[in-house]
Amino acid sequence: MTRGRSDFTIGKKKKKDDKGELPVKTGLVLEGGGLRGVFTVGVLDAFLEGDFHADYVIGVSAGAANGVSYVSGQKGRGLRTNIDYLREPRYMGLRSLLLHGSLFGMDFIFGEIPEHLDPFDYDAFERNPCEFVTGALDARTGETVYYGKQDIKQGFAVLRATSSLPMLAKPVEYEGRLLLDGGTGDPIPVRRALADGCDRVIVVLTRERGYRKQPQSFRAAYHAGLRRYPAVVKLLDTRHTLYNETLDFVAGLECGGTAVVLAPPEAPQIRRVERDREKLLALYRQGVEAGRALLQRGL
Repeated sequence: MTRGRSDFTIGKKKKKDDKGELPVKTGLVLEGGGLRGVFTVGVLDAFLEGDFHADYVIGVSAGAANGVSYVSGQKGRGLRTNIDYLREPRYMGLRSLLLHGSLFGMDFIFGEIPEHLDPFDYDAFERNPCEFVTGALDARTGETVYYGKQDIKQGFAVLRATSSLPMLAKPVEYEGRLLLDGGTGDPIPVRRALADGCDRVIVVLTRERGYRKQPQSFRAAYHAGLRRYPAVVKLLDTRHTLYNETLDFVAGLECGGTAVVLAPPEAPQIRRVERDREKLLALYRQGVEAGRALLQRGL
């Protein structure tokens, strides 16, 4: 995943096709955001409805968890997995945090649901030529590690890892690493998409335009709770700066015509543990409208 255009000065040059033209590679970049990700689900369902299939998808945290259903072509699955189990104690809440060390029930979300309740189509996911990438944070080093399609397998260890928020979930062990939330180190992984050869990107945000992240408000708590992982603490201390710099970078790409940005039209009034189905459905519909409008304008 190192192909890139020469004007990005990243990776190798693409090979021309039979007509002597360079193929255009379109990527989707999906921000996380927990249940605010239903906006992203709406966008992706609109794309499937309109038969738009990207060449490349990269997401972190909820962006990755929702993105796999787009790649597998399972329209509606992302919405169901976000709203159908809001009252299920195994899905999220204090009980899950106290019993299993995670605010969200990882075994239920990444085990029971995709294997039994709302099966994930692994075969369709693999057949789709679309590339899929997600990132997770190495808790020991603070490095963001990227994983591809070959790592999306039963148990969804990589999706668990990228969705494991510091302090609200335990690190996930995978291939000798202890991994946490991918959005901590690479909140909007657009640079990775460019490094992987995307000529244009559709960036789907889960915060409204104009949003700027503030410094973490629970600094003393995570300094104490994560003292075994000083690299993670350092990232959390500066995460707002990284996030805002990335937004500025995306804005520059948008001005230059390399990126299209889709975002909720107003600040989503969604709590981290949101149980109001109608609020989530309203945000989902906003995503559907944004996706349809983009398709109507032409990509």
